[in-house]
Formats: sequence, structure tokens, C-alpha cells
Amino acid sequence: MATSPVNIVNVTAITGNTTYYTPTGTAAVVLLNNTAASTLLFKVNQIVAANVNGTSAVDTTVSVYSNGAVAQGGSPSGGVAYPIVSTVSVPADASLIVTDKTTAIYLMEGQSIVVTSGTASGITYSISYESIQS
Repeated sequence: MATSPVNIVNVTAITGNTTYYTPTGTAAVVLLNNTAASTLLFKVNQIVAANVNGTSAVDTTVSVYSNGAVAQGGSPSGGVAYPIVSTVSVPADASLIVTDKTTAIYLMEGQSIVVTSGTASGITYSISYESIQS
């Protein structure tokens, strides 16, 4: 966890970011990580899980992990998973809004967003977030 809270009133920089990832397997993988020594706070504004399978529904799980020292696409290196959505079926050619600005999540140092797809290459995830430096 963060060694000290990030002051979100007196920030020095806020940078908007969006990244995309399609897991090629069915094991849990990191979508976004905030390493333990980053000195940053990530405000996750939106996570979307889009079923790109075309013919079948695909299950998805999205969790916050208490260990964020792994790059995107890597397996979580430990910690505890706190599910945001768990084994939700996304219909073929549909999208699931996992979270949006009305339910934003603050990702502290040492945490990560981890995703699991029920079918390899079946879900493309997009995540929009702000990197906050104080």
C-alpha cells in the first residue's frame, strides 16, 4: 500500500491515460499496475470489457490486487484479490461497463487491476485513468 496518501488538492500533475489489452489466455493477468515506489495515485475512471468472440458469451472477472509490481499482461505476483465484477457473462459482440466515473476507483501504490477472461482472446479490455502526482 502507499506509504502516505497522495494529496489530491495540491497536485503537481494530472495526466490522462487510456490503455487496451486482450489477454491471450484464461489465467489472471495485470491490466494496470501502480508499482510500490511510483509516488503516484491512479484514478480509474472507466473499465470496459468488450466481447470480441463474435459467437459466444465470455465470462470476465476484474479485481483490484494488493500487489502491483507486475507489468501489463503478467501474472499477479501475490497479494489479495478484491473483485469488482466476478464471473460476469458478456454476450457475444457486447460490452460490459465494469466501472465508470460514477464509481471511480483510486489505485494506490502497490496495487493493480487484474482481469480474467473465460475464453482466450475473447475479451478486449480498455481502461481510462488519471495519473496523479503530488
